[in-house]
Amino acid sequence: MKTRRSFLLILTAAVVAGALIGAGGGIGTYAAFSGHSKTVVRQVNVGDSQPAASTSGLSVNSIYKRTYRGVVEVKVKSQTSDQFGGSGQQSAEGSGFVYDTSGHVITNQHVVNGATSVRVTFWNGKTYGATVVGTDPSTDLAVLKVDAPSSVLYPLTVGDSSKVQVGDSVVAIGSPFGLAETVTAGIVSALHRQMTSPNQFAIDDSIQTDAAINHGNSGGPLLDSQAHVIGVNAQIESDSGGSDGVGFAIPSRTIKSIASQLISNGKAQHAYLGVELGSDNARARVVSVRTGTPAAKAGLRKGDVIVSLGGTKVSSADELRSAISARKPGDRVSVTYTRNGTRHTVSVTLASRPS
Repeated sequence: MKTRRSFLLILTAAVVAGALIGAGGGIGTYAAFSGHSKTVVRQVNVGDSQPAASTSGLSVNSIYKRTYRGVVEVKVKSQTSDQFGGSGQQSAEGSGFVYDTSGHVITNQHVVNGATSVRVTFWNGKTYGATVVGTDPSTDLAVLKVDAPSSVLYPLTVGDSSKVQVGDSVVAIGSPFGLAETVTAGIVSALHRQMTSPNQFAIDDSIQTDAAINHGNSGGPLLDSQAHVIGVNAQIESDSGGSDGVGFAIPSRTIKSIASQLISNGKAQHAYLGVELGSDNARARVVSVRTGTPAAKAGLRKGDVIVSLGGTKVSSADELRSAISARKPGDRVSVTYTRNGTRHTVSVTLASRPS
């Protein structure tokens, strides 16, 4: 299914040295992140998908009161240049939330990408400088460290996105168009969506919601009816550039995994095989093999169909990605594939996913 999607960042123009750099509002967003290019947000069919849930839980007002102090506005400045040799400063705004009492803040990678300075504004209007601890373009997540007193730090509780069901009530809090502490509400419209990350890898098990999400909501929390973070708002599907009621959030299970790596090491690692798979998802059919990758070294070719990895049966492209994601770079695994009706098994040492 071909769709039109956009990253949810507000970009504002700045005039420096007589040159106008960037563009205002949503137009700048599209220019910076190719928002008008057609990409794929895919529905993934899951056999044990749960039925629609009831909508019982806290009221929107109660959720807001429990969490608003943990939601922040992220303001970024970066240097830009144009084809004529001019340079300027570009400003951007997004959202985020406090992750722990040490001052770590979660936001999107595309919010802080290329930042030369980052400042975070809290619930009481106070703004503090922040440093980028680490970013992961493969999952569009970033961790900041804010130099702020403990009195303003109210970490949000991160829930379990694997327990989310279609129909669950959700609340989004962020700074759309720079309007801090904006609250919107809706439901989980669908599960197991697949977004494309800033570096073109798949973000699996994304949560779709009809809660209004607009430019500037990037990095803000998607909360369940118990006021727990179940996702980070990241993308919308829209022809107009505004909210059409189809937004997507990175699931909290991914947040926990990536945030812990970024805080510990400043970077996140993902196991990598080096194949591009067919888009039909009916099977893990190889359509290309990247030169110099583990797959290439193992002799995999276009047209091969991978049927197992490390002893785990694989019947679709999604299952292969999940099997690889469960591994670490450096792991040695067996890969079984069919070629022209004949089954082959090779041993592969998984590499680290390139940027």
